Amino acid sequence: MVALAQTENDAAGFADRLIIHSPGSGEKLGEAPVMDAAEVQAAVARARAAQVAWGALSVKERCAALRAFRIKVVQNADALARAVSSENGKPLQEALTHDVLPFCDLMAYFEHRAPKILAPQAIHLHFMIQRRSYLHCVPRGVVGVIGPWNFPFSIPIGDAVMALFAGNATVIKPSEVTPLIALKAKQLWDETCRDEPRLHPDLIQIVTGRGLTGAAVCTSGVNQVMFTGSVPTGKKVAVACAERLIPCVLELGGINPAIVTADADVERTAHAILWGAFANSGQVCASISRVYVARPIAERLTQRVVELTASLQQGDPLNADTELGAMTFLPQIAIGQGILDDTIAQGGRVRCGGTPNGRFFPPTVLDNVEHGWRITRDESFSPLLAFISVDDTETAIRCANDSDKGLMAYVFCGDEEHGARIAERLEAGTTMVNNAIDSHGAPGTPWQGMKESGLGQVHSAQGLRDLCQVRHVQTRSWVPWLTKELWWYPYSPKVYGAFLQVMRVMWGGGPLDSFLRKVGK
Repeated sequence: MVALAQTENDAAGFADRLIIHSPGSGEKLGEAPVMDAAEVQAAVARARAAQVAWGALSVKERCAALRAFRIKVVQNADALARAVSSENGKPLQEALTHDVLPFCDLMAYFEHRAPKILAPQAIHLHFMIQRRSYLHCVPRGVVGVIGPWNFPFSIPIGDAVMALFAGNATVIKPSEVTPLIALKAKQLWDETCRDEPRLHPDLIQIVTGRGLTGAAVCTSGVNQVMFTGSVPTGKKVAVACAERLIPCVLELGGINPAIVTADADVERTAHAILWGAFANSGQVCASISRVYVARPIAERLTQRVVELTASLQQGDPLNADTELGAMTFLPQIAIGQGILDDTIAQGGRVRCGGTPNGRFFPPTVLDNVEHGWRITRDESFSPLLAFISVDDTETAIRCANDSDKGLMAYVFCGDEEHGARIAERLEAGTTMVNNAIDSHGAPGTPWQGMKESGLGQVHSAQGLRDLCQVRHVQTRSWVPWLTKELWWYPYSPKVYGAFLQVMRVMWGGGPLDSFLRKVGK
């Protein structure tokens, strides 16, 4: 993901308003205020007041109430998809299938599973067996969500509803590049609240603005922050949270490798790489950026990807048959162009694509690329795809891991078991075998990065639990008559000797020790 950077509005002097234009058509879509720290604090206060009653509901009650919002989103799916496409510039089908559909699936997934995930969990004690321990989940309070512009609905609104399932309220700071879709989501939320009495409008707050507004979210008294953006901004978020001793979840993007072995299915691999590299015009933190392909099939695979790339339809994002739309964020085009120019200067060969035309960046395939060039190290966040020929799988693994980021990785291999063994050696939060980029759309799986790709995780059972304080409770179970524990005062040589004997019998390598080891106690 890229940083929540300044928009074109700043140069025009719109210090107090965000003026939003469609990347595809250039038409003005609307405006949003730039909110200051006091306004953010007020939003947090409103959310905190509403959270008290919400957090007191059972998980089942919260799930039943949130179902109404999912239904409202489905009823408005076409309008939402068109709003995302207009504001973000991605094709209409991607707006539906990358933003709206995965959000609805995420809601349905946790509606059915959150009660079990957040239920008290027993801890089976192996020594103090006279006691009973369990963990229970308590809402944190108010969760701040700072969202990106490339998935302006599914990421910030999805993170927010996960916080709601966990019993929290949420304050969302959308990207200043795409704030209108968050305001549209808030409108639907407020409409839902009128029909569902257990929901409250103030449980979701939207604060719009630029970087200072996002910074204010971190310092406004929230209990956790979920951030999706650039590495430099993510580090600032981490510092702000550390100073307040609150947890943060950071998703900071990647420069994602694909390894293709000599026995890979070239046709499937080509189609997967095509979509994995160029969906959303390459503006996906999970995009395939660099392909390390076995030399015997390198030219055949590259040529097939070039042929498929040539067939892609780029144009008006709102046309149903458009496959590549416009670039969302104007400065990102210059970054992609700079990386492309560097690659050509070093000897890289453009097989198709090339120079952007206004907001439209053609999908670009390059080969004759060497590992270590900028295109293999810097996230372009644009439709650039580099092929690097390698002599063996060990070289491919070494090059794939030679990065300061580790979000996603991909393996394409004829033998999936062999592919899984390669995947296990790759330094990435998720590695997919013979598939591409859609892991984020599976809410049961963790979305996480390593190295500079982030901290923590969203989605999955653990991601939901991480939105709670997990507290430990211990009680006596079957010996309530015991007046004191054996290791309490008073101390004596007799008690000391007794403990030594217990240690020797249980853990000194004798028969009982061996028995307990066998039964796993």
